[in-house]
Amino acid sequence: MTYLLDGEETERLKFRALNEDDFDSWVNYFNDPLSNKYWFPKYGNAFDECRRWFDNTFFRYQHNQGGMNVILEKSTGEIVGQCGLLIQNVDEVEELEVGYSLLPQFRGKGFAREAASKCICYAFKNNFKNSVISVIHEKNVESERVAVKNNMYLDKRTIYKSNPVKIYRIKNSYL
Repeated sequence: MTYLLDGEETERLKFRALNEDDFDSWVNYFNDPLSNKYWFPKYGNAFDECRRWFDNTFFRYQHNQGGMNVILEKSTGEIVGQCGLLIQNVDEVEELEVGYSLLPQFRGKGFAREAASKCICYAFKNNFKNSVISVIHEKNVESERVAVKNNMYLDKRTIYKSNPVKIYRIKNSYL
């Protein structure tokens, strides 16, 4: 599980691996219509979507393909969302993506930017790749703002998993 930030912290957040006990908290993410508004295909109801997310995350963990970390607010211990480094194949090129998803009540408070920034720094500190991307649906303005605030630039537009996306990128300035 090379790419996990288990035990890492920021000013306001703690990172840890996802576990089955998180399911009931995370299913609420899929009950919010904005949470997966942009991505297709859909796989069913909130429970089915959450089960698929968990199975995919655990598969990634087991096969060293990165994965989402649970992010907790330090002051309350509440789950804020998930953020992590993911090995992705985009246009037949293996890339390292920083992905982030927040529960509705924690959006707009800078948590996604803070968590994604930590993941990017962690990737570069450990020399995982010479750049990190974010795969963002072309209509997801909120995620674009997070990428831009983390000094990522629009690298290209493409189709990813049947969705029109923008690829934002940041290069490792330490190389």
